[in-house]
Amino acid sequence: HDYTTGSLADSLQLSPPAMRSPLNMLLPGSQMSNLNLTPQPLSPLQSPILSDAGSTRMDDEEEDRRKRYPADKAYFIAKEILTTERTYLKDLEVITVWFRSAVIKENAMPDGLMTLLFSNIDPIYEFHRGFLKEIEQRLALWEGRSNAHVKGDYQRIGDVMLRNMCVLKEFASFLQKHDEVLTELEKATKQSKKLESVYKEFELQKVCYLPLNTFLLKPIQRLMHYKLILERLCKHYHPDHRDYRDCRDALKEVRDMSAHLHSSLIRLEHFQKLTELQRDLIGIENLILPGRDFIREGCLYKLTKKGLQQRMFFLFSDMLLYTSKGVTASNQFKVHGQLPLYGMIIEESENEWSVPHCFTIYSAQKTIVVAASSRVEMGKWIEDLNTAIEVVKKSNEKRDTTLESNACDRSNRSSDEVSLEQESEDDTHSSHSSLDKQTHHRANTTMHVCWHRNTSVSMLDHSVAVENQLSGYLLRKFKNSNGWQKLWVVFTNFCLFFYKTHQDDYPLASLPLLGYIASMPTDTDHIHKDYVFKLQFKSHVYFFRAESEYTFERWMEVIKSAASSPGRLIHLSQKDTWLG
Repeated sequence: HDYTTGSLADSLQLSPPAMRSPLNMLLPGSQMSNLNLTPQPLSPLQSPILSDAGSTRMDDEEEDRRKRYPADKAYFIAKEILTTERTYLKDLEVITVWFRSAVIKENAMPDGLMTLLFSNIDPIYEFHRGFLKEIEQRLALWEGRSNAHVKGDYQRIGDVMLRNMCVLKEFASFLQKHDEVLTELEKATKQSKKLESVYKEFELQKVCYLPLNTFLLKPIQRLMHYKLILERLCKHYHPDHRDYRDCRDALKEVRDMSAHLHSSLIRLEHFQKLTELQRDLIGIENLILPGRDFIREGCLYKLTKKGLQQRMFFLFSDMLLYTSKGVTASNQFKVHGQLPLYGMIIEESENEWSVPHCFTIYSAQKTIVVAASSRVEMGKWIEDLNTAIEVVKKSNEKRDTTLESNACDRSNRSSDEVSLEQESEDDTHSSHSSLDKQTHHRANTTMHVCWHRNTSVSMLDHSVAVENQLSGYLLRKFKNSNGWQKLWVVFTNFCLFFYKTHQDDYPLASLPLLGYIASMPTDTDHIHKDYVFKLQFKSHVYFFRAESEYTFERWMEVIKSAASSPGRLIHLSQKDTWLG
């Protein structure tokens, strides 16, 4: 199938998720063995070449198909609701189907938590199954694959959105409970070794392609996606258009719901990030404290007796952690130092040490010298550190002025006193491993990608990434291949995930985009097609082809928000601080 029609035609001929009830049977039969499989991670740096068989097609046939289907921008905006809704439903199934099955099988979850978790997410899941079916039917009618005389009545989406957004309002109480669900789930995994084991084992399954508790945030985040898509529709339509009023009214409903849940979402995103880090870091207990927020994570090079050593740094609202990547089977990051922000001073020190992009961190406990991979990276770290230090200083001044005597004073130190402590031997070789050779699961976690791409990501970047999720069929071509291959592509958490079709339960491969540059093909690429964009990181080059101008622009927009492109830098410089 050509991508202009494949997504809908496939779903209406085969059996979409909306036509089976996974809640009744818990696991789709064909996937039953998946939970017992040993994970076989794929290299996140370069996804495998999937079979090209049948993936190329005659251009004239493709053009003919394209001409038969709507060219209206509103159609492609509506289609984005459909494609992202499919991914959202699959994401909910990670909890409602797959995780439920795992905990029932091992009898690992207390009854009270089972009731709390599933009584809040099942009704939302069932609602969205019906909603997806409605959107699929409406787009099939819009494409005109039904009675021609009724076609005109169905070239709109506002009525479907308004009706369903009004129903979704009734689920607001479930969404408000997600705070409690996330907290109780975290508490229970600490209290029960069995549940903790099932949780960790589940995160190793292919179907759990993101950290598990991120899936619990999806329902509130989905409201934001509806809001953004409806805003685009309202902007596109003339106020006299018959679809405008319904879209505007649906937008008002979604805005109201989003406003009520906004502060809850910010709190949940911070909590989710802290719990993810707590699981992935060795050597720190009680990372989750009231009032502690995550600000930035990323790779810096620390000056040691052996020279510059690669370290992973984590900045929180009250402290700075630095870690190294172990060579253990789990490949986790091990904490080497923990520096409180109170009294900390940051100073650029390139000239002093003759190391590019280098700065000194003076803390009450010790002084360390670090180097970033670029001037831009150094600027981001220094700005976030100074902002956080200022906030801590102000809050401490209110609390207790006598603490001032403990703050560090750089005038008492000479650069000779910079702490160049001996690093433990077990991590000295870790910086030589590459993302290509990863043999552990979840090499796509942001910290692992930052480590291999020498970059950093802030909480603000994470928030922007949540807004910029996208799904749909694209054609992909490698630099040295001739054929274009049709894939279902999901963009989330700074990564592209590749599936053969939208009905697959887990991705075949993934491509973390941090460090990639998104651009248009040049003449030397010899790409003579419309709507093609190019992704490049060093020698890794991919070409992707979208089905319309609108979808092309959307993919470029979301990818530039995550990759190292001017778009990301400009986008972030418009925000004042991490508090903004």
